[in-house]
Amino acid sequence: MARMWGATVALIAAVAGAGAGVGAGAATAADPTPAAPVSAGGKAAVARQAHFEDQAAGFKAIGDELKKETPDKAAIQAGADKINATAQDLPSWFPRGSGPEAGVKTAAKAEVWTDAAGFADAAQRLQDETAKLQQVAMAGDLDAIRAGVRATGAACAGCHAKYREPDKH
Repeated sequence: MARMWGATVALIAAVAGAGAGVGAGAATAADPTPAAPVSAGGKAAVARQAHFEDQAAGFKAIGDELKKETPDKAAIQAGADKINATAQDLPSWFPRGSGPEAGVKTAAKAEVWTDAAGFADAAQRLQDETAKLQQVAMAGDLDAIRAGVRATGAACAGCHAKYREPDKH
């Protein structure tokens, strides 16, 4: 069990840390407004990276606590709150003109904008899982938290598989 949990934490850290391009979201990806200038798109991509770093920090905080003999449930709750808040805002991180078609350096695939319905579904899965994780974190059940972290990580990975360029490391 400890080995499996360690692998799960490593997967989640990789998924969360890889957030420099795509997580899940689409509300603004489907926005029919004209494309923003590249400079604005570049700013959106930089902001998107910062938001994904916030998500990664939330995952790391939870993972670090769950490795401890006596996890700090308040720290876990704070991490879950951060992950859920960022997931709820995530759709706004992908405005038109902030993708590869505009010459913006990003790991987001064009499908983020061309498959807006699929991207919206992926965003909703992440939002659902982070909300569940936040709830089990409030309850303090460590086994349920571990399961919630795995489910949230799977939602991240599912979106990355379709909407994010693979890491080149």
